Amino acid sequence: MSSEEFEKLQEIFKSLYDELKLMPDRLLKCQGEEKKRLVRTFDERHGEAVEVLQGMEQELIGVPSSYRNAMSTRLRLFRRDLGKLQREVKSSDLSSTRPAEGAYGIYSSQNEHSTQLQSQRALLIQGHEHLNNASQSIERSQRIAAETDQIGVDIIEELGEQREQLDRTRDRLVNTGENLSRSRKILRAMSRRLMTNKLLLSVIMLMELGILGAVVYLKFFRK
Repeated sequence: MSSEEFEKLQEIFKSLYDELKLMPDRLLKCQGEEKKRLVRTFDERHGEAVEVLQGMEQELIGVPSSYRNAMSTRLRLFRRDLGKLQREVKSSDLSSTRPAEGAYGIYSSQNEHSTQLQSQRALLIQGHEHLNNASQSIERSQRIAAETDQIGVDIIEELGEQREQLDRTRDRLVNTGENLSRSRKILRAMSRRLMTNKLLLSVIMLMELGILGAVVYLKFFRK
């Protein structure tokens, strides 16, 4: 949004300029003291217009950059039109006496110099604004680069931690495989012992049955 104060000052300048641009024709139609009075009036109104332009330039500092270029262009056009009008009045040589001409020449020279200074100042403000924008852009790029570096460091650290976890998992798997091998050996040994025990138990049972049969035979059948 453009500055409301800038718009108000613009309206004031247009009013002063409309009054100033009528004076060259009026000066052509008057003589003597009336000319002097009209020249003084022109100088006064011209000075007021210059002050209004200075106020407009100050307002440019507080407006968003998206509007500043268009407003600066308008301000340069206003200065150009005001300077052109001043040169028209000066070149017409409408003053009635040499002293008045000398006084008017001083006023014109001062006003032209002030206008040039204001134009240079506007250019300096624009250049300063461009430098600020460039500096901010560089700062943003540096922040993004720093954030990217930090993200890269975090990723590398996370990958290192994951590698350590994978190494620990691999070690646990190796240990588990070794434990399974030992367990299989133990189970095979237990299986062999169980078969041996079964065989021994079978032999003992057969021996007991043989002894029992012999006892029964000797007791009941042999007389």
